[in-house]
Amino acid sequence: MLKPVQRTAKVMQTTSRFAIVAAKYNPKYTDALVRFAKAELKGAGVTHIDVVRVPGAFEIPVVAGRLSRITPKYDAILCFGTILRGATTHADHIALGVTHALAQLQITSGVPIIHGVLLFENHEQAKIRCLGRETNRGIEAAHTAMTMATVMRSLL
Repeated sequence: MLKPVQRTAKVMQTTSRFAIVAAKYNPKYTDALVRFAKAELKGAGVTHIDVVRVPGAFEIPVVAGRLSRITPKYDAILCFGTILRGATTHADHIALGVTHALAQLQITSGVPIIHGVLLFENHEQAKIRCLGRETNRGIEAAHTAMTMATVMRSLL
C-alpha cells in the first residue's frame, strides 16, 4: 500500500542552499515533482534553490556530481526524473545506473543526494506519485533533503 507523505514542520536556516537536478524527459511528471519540492522547501524557509535541467535521467548524476564539488557547498541536492517502463529492459538499465551513481556520489562527496528518479510501470503510477499532494514524491524528497541537511550540520 502506498504511504502518504509524512509532513514535518521544519524551518530551515536562511543560509540553507539546495539544488535540484531534474530531467526534461516526461515533463508532465518530472516538472510536478520539481514544483512540489520547491514549494515545500520555500514553505520551510529555504531562500536559495538552484534548478538545473538535463535531457534525461541518465544525465542527472554527472550534473549532481559537479554541483556536489562547488563552493559554497549545497546542503543537499535533489535529483528528479521519471522513467516509464517500455517493451525493452532499457528503463531498468537507466534506473539502476542512476541509482548506483547517485549512491556512490553521495558517499564520495559527503553531500546528501536525494534520489527522486522514479521508475514506473505505467502512467497511473506516475500520476499518483507525481501529480497529487497526498503521495507526492517531490514533497517527500524535500523533507528528506531538509532532514539530511539538519543531520549533516549536527555532525560538524
